[in-house]
Amino acid sequence: MQEEISPNLGLDLVRVTEAAALTAGRWMGLGKPDDANLQAANAMAEAFNTLEINGCIVIGEEGKLGLHTNLDSGNEVGTKFGPALDVVADPIDGVVPLSQGRPNAIAVAGLAPIGSMWNPTPAVYMEKIIVDYEAADNLVPECLDAPAAWTLALIARVKKKKVSDLVVFVLNRERHKNLIEEIRTAGARIMLRDQGDISGGLMAASTIVNVDILMGIGGVAEGVITACAVKSFGGAMLGRLAPQSPEERAAVKEAGISTSEILNCNDLVTGEDIYFAATGITDGVLLSGIQYHGRIAETESLIIRCKTKTRRIIHSEHFLEE
Repeated sequence: MQEEISPNLGLDLVRVTEAAALTAGRWMGLGKPDDANLQAANAMAEAFNTLEINGCIVIGEEGKLGLHTNLDSGNEVGTKFGPALDVVADPIDGVVPLSQGRPNAIAVAGLAPIGSMWNPTPAVYMEKIIVDYEAADNLVPECLDAPAAWTLALIARVKKKKVSDLVVFVLNRERHKNLIEEIRTAGARIMLRDQGDISGGLMAASTIVNVDILMGIGGVAEGVITACAVKSFGGAMLGRLAPQSPEERAAVKEAGISTSEILNCNDLVTGEDIYFAATGITDGVLLSGIQYHGRIAETESLIIRCKTKTRRIIHSEHFLEE
C-alpha cells in the first residue's frame, strides 16, 4: 500500500522551485543557457535533499541538450526519511528565453507516490494535446490522428466559441511547419514560443490564460511533469511517443516501447496523490518573475494538489546572503 503524501509537503515543494528560480534569475540575459541550467539544477537538488522524502528522479536532466546534472534519471533526492516518491523536475523551463532576457521562464517540480509516473526511457520526444476542464471530457484519442481543423472544431463547439476565437499554443519548430499551416487554415490563432513546453501546457490546462489548447511535439520529461499539473487542474492530455531521429527511434524500438499507443493523464501519472509546483523566473502570463531589491528577492509561485484540486498562488520574500 502506497504511503500518503503529507499535505505539508506541497508547501515544501515550493521551496524547491523557489531555490532553482532564485539561482536561475541571476543568469537572465547573460547568454549562457548551459551554465544557468547547471547552477539552477544544483540549487534545486540541494533543496530537494532537505525534504523528508525518499525520492527518485524518474526522468532527468540528461535528456536536455545532453547535459548531466544532479537531477539525472535515477538519482535519489531527499533525506531518505519519509515517503517513497517519484520525482520530476525542470529547474528552468525556457532556458534559452531566460538567457536572452525574454519572458515565461519558470522552475517546476512534481511529486507522486513511487511507481506512479510513466518512464519510457530512452524516449525523448512525444506528441501532445492539452485542454482545460471545459473540454476535458471531449478530448478523444482520435484527436491525435485527426486533421487539426477537426480537433479545433470539436474544442470550439464544446467551449461555445468560434474556431477563430481559439488560441493554440505551438512550439516554433520546423517539425511543426505543417501543423501551423493547418491551424492557420482552420482559422484559429496561434501563440508561438521557441521554448516553454511546460509553460504552454499550464496555459492550456488552466482557465486563467487565454490559451485554449496545446498541440505539437515536445519533450517526454516535460510531458510527464505537465501531466501532474494538467491532472491537478482537472484538464485533459493526450500523448504518444514521437521519436525525432533514427537513433531515438532505434533506441525506443530496442526498449520495446510502443510508438503507437495513445496515453492520457492517468497513464502518465496514476492516482490522485500528486503535487505540482512552479515558480516564475522571468515575467510571464502565468507567474511574475523574480524581483531583486538588494538583499531581498520576491518570488511568485503556483502550487496545486491533485487530490483536493486546490490551487494556491504564493508570494514570498527571501533574505539573500551577501
